[in-house]
Amino acid sequence: MSHSFSPQLSHMGISCFDVEKMLTFYTGVFNFKLTDKGHGRNFPYLLAFLSASPKQHHQLVLAQNRAPGTPSTVMQLSFLVNTLSELREAKSRALAHGATHLRGLSHGNALSIYFSDPEDNTVEVYMDTPWYVAQPHGDPLDLDLPDDEIWAQTEKIVRADPSFMPAKAWVNKVFHNH
Repeated sequence: MSHSFSPQLSHMGISCFDVEKMLTFYTGVFNFKLTDKGHGRNFPYLLAFLSASPKQHHQLVLAQNRAPGTPSTVMQLSFLVNTLSELREAKSRALAHGATHLRGLSHGNALSIYFSDPEDNTVEVYMDTPWYVAQPHGDPLDLDLPDDEIWAQTEKIVRADPSFMPAKAWVNKVFHNH
């Protein structure tokens, strides 16, 4: 058995009631481009393929095969951004496109917003921090505060956690056994 075998998560699909409504949401909030759309032969329902990268045909597939009245089985769809301003932009776009149940959380190792899409799937938009604390960890995050206050609050909280370490040290510990 090869220890170098390490597949990378590439894309995912979610079952939808209404692909058109979900297309409007995901293209509007995340700037996805519709790369293909049609009824499948092997999957006999409407499929829409979305990507934000010209290097990937699709990163998200919307499949109109969710049975009426069924709850979402998506724990969360997570999207990575690089800055607090991008996190704020995601919040603004999500709310403008009808997202509900929006809340901010600091996980110590990441700063996140969570919201529900039009079909009640939980969506997370997050950015990494330079720190690690054991998970699960969640403190309220107020994106209306200035950046320096958010960073100062986050650092104060994570440094008080007994599991605190720089993120690079955690990577070395977990992936390089140091």
